[in-house]
Amino acid sequence: MAVMATTEAPRLGTLCNLTCQHCYIESSPKNDRLVYLSAAEAGEYLDEIERLGLGTQLIGFTGGEPFMNPELPAMLDLALARGFRALVLTNAMKPMHKVKPALLRLRDRYGDRLTIRVSIDHYGRQVHETERGRRSWMPTIDGLKWLAANGFAVAVASRRLSGESEDQLRRGFARLFADFGLAIDAADPVALTIFPEMDEAADIPEITEACWGILGKSPDMVMCSSSRMVVKFKGASHPTVIACTLLPYDPRFDLGPSLAAALGPVPLNHPHCAKFCVLGGGACSRN
Repeated sequence: MAVMATTEAPRLGTLCNLTCQHCYIESSPKNDRLVYLSAAEAGEYLDEIERLGLGTQLIGFTGGEPFMNPELPAMLDLALARGFRALVLTNAMKPMHKVKPALLRLRDRYGDRLTIRVSIDHYGRQVHETERGRRSWMPTIDGLKWLAANGFAVAVASRRLSGESEDQLRRGFARLFADFGLAIDAADPVALTIFPEMDEAADIPEITEACWGILGKSPDMVMCSSSRMVVKFKGASHPTVIACTLLPYDPRFDLGPSLAAALGPVPLNHPHCAKFCVLGGGACSRN
């Protein structure tokens, strides 16, 4: 939970059914550096949110591939039953299909308070599969189509991998959505989020207080002003709260085991802060 306390995002482990070329946190079928959270552990943080009166609205669930965690449906039920909205970021492939009955029950019970955001790295198969691997395109498209056909609130997350402008990407996705009969507005930055790319080796300008006025932005536009990520490291006895979903391995952004101790300001002293959030406008929990 963050200073403004609008979002909590449990990261449900780094295990994934895919090995992408440029994964933000190096997820793969072998990377278990971050292990699965349990429903009981997630429930402890939901209890703390209510105890502290943080005013949280949205609980986001990400991975790895979050549907690989067998307790995700139970965690979603816990969050939604308390009145939160929930957002799941997924590749919509086989792990999701294994829990279709549970998803349908959640849809029936909570409607559009549950949003499933599907990662599609480009509107064209070639760029998507260059990033995510051969035969990864159609299973994801089929998963997205199943979600839409069954009345789920759906959104799409993409990336600027191709070098095209954002307008070009949105026009390409508009054609894709029309081809598949999907009622997703590609011009809507919530319905279609396009993430910037990151390069820790790039020469990135330092973020200072003067930047806000120069850029016409304010500190509360940055995700870490209002969000926190809960993770559990392999071998740890308890989850911990970190400032940013993109920086789970940097000890400078580990804020300790409780939300109460993690409410202070976060220094923007990592290259991703400038490249992804301030200059790139990235917002992982936008919904």
